[in-house]
Parts: sequence; structure tokens; C-alpha cells
Amino acid sequence: MDLLQLLSWACIVFTVGMFSTGLTDLKKMRETKSADNIQFLPFLTTCLNNLGWLYYGILKRDQTIVLVNFIGALLQVLYIIVYFHYTKQKRLVMSETLGAGMVLTCGGLYFTMFLPEDDTRLSQLGLTCSVVTVSMYLSPLTDLVEIVRSGNVQRLSFPLTVATLFTSTSWVFYGLQLNDYYVVVPNTPGILTSLIRFYLFWRFASVGHGSPSYKPMHI
Repeated sequence: MDLLQLLSWACIVFTVGMFSTGLTDLKKMRETKSADNIQFLPFLTTCLNNLGWLYYGILKRDQTIVLVNFIGALLQVLYIIVYFHYTKQKRLVMSETLGAGMVLTCGGLYFTMFLPEDDTRLSQLGLTCSVVTVSMYLSPLTDLVEIVRSGNVQRLSFPLTVATLFTSTSWVFYGLQLNDYYVVVPNTPGILTSLIRFYLFWRFASVGHGSPSYKPMHI
């Protein structure tokens, strides 16, 4: 097994594992018959991100990117369906989902009808997906600032932080092997934010009384 194949398997295993953290929320919704205290937008934005990278993988004929994001999109669709079933705000969820569908449709039309079938389409799609991924990795920074102020790390998930670090690192090395900086650049913030979270765990985990119960934080 060469290095590229090893990195490919690492990307698949770690990324699918990270996407699977939503199963905890799914189990909670089924047990409580409620979607209260569970955020919907992370499922929706992650699904859109997966579909964008899926298209990118298809255009580039990269089986690793295609497989990972196909599985990710299926999981996010499952989470969305279960959330819609249990939420009391069905009208809001439906409107947000329709809005995301319109964005996806307009984006698909733009990339398929208005861009030539060459490297231009691939590069613009890669840039778009990169910007979305970076924004998703950086979105929890406001929570990290609040943690620094309060000294309370209970809103962080240690297993998810570990999974994010391994996932981002795998994709960075995979992208470097392919000289694909649309893969390298958006995953670099994932490493940086994970290291910041590790520092916060080290700095504040012993502040609380007893063993803290970490709850998932979606990225």
C-alpha cells in the first residue's frame, strides 16, 4: 500500500467517523421524541458542503472525495429527515431547507451551464467549496471566545475535537500528495481550531467541579 492509498483510507475512515457524530443527536431525538436543544443549520450546511465537494470529486474523478462526501450527504439527509419529524418548528425548517435547495439549484445551473467544461469549472468549484469549508471551520470561533471568557469547556466535545484534528490532517496530507490546494487550504483551519480546543481543554478542564460532561459542538 503506497502513501497516497494509505492517506485515502485515513481520509475515508476519519471523515465518515466525524460525520457519524450526528448519530448522537439522532439517538437523542428518537429517545426524547423532540428536537429541542439540537441545532438544525449544521445538518443543512454540512449537506450542502458535501454535495459541493461530491460534484468536485466527480469532475476531478477522485474516488476518495466522491465516496466520503456521498456518505456524508446521505447521513446529513438522514439527520434532516429525523429532525423534521420531531421538530415543532416544521414551517421554519421547511423554509430553510427550500432556501438551501434554491441555492443548490442556482449553483448547479451556474457551474453546469455558464462555465466551460474545463479547468475553469473545476477551479471555480474548488474555490467555492473551499470558502464554504473554511467558514464552517471558523464559525465556532465565537464559542471559543466565550469559553475563554467563562473558563467553561462543557460545550466542547473532546472526541469530536480529536476526530476533527485527524480528519483535517489527513486531508491536508492527501491534498499535498495530489498538489491540490483546494483540498489543503480549507482543511488547515481545522487543524488550527482543533489545537486551540486542545489548549482550552488543558487550560480550563480542571476548573470545574468533578469530571466535566462534554456535549457535542457541531462544526
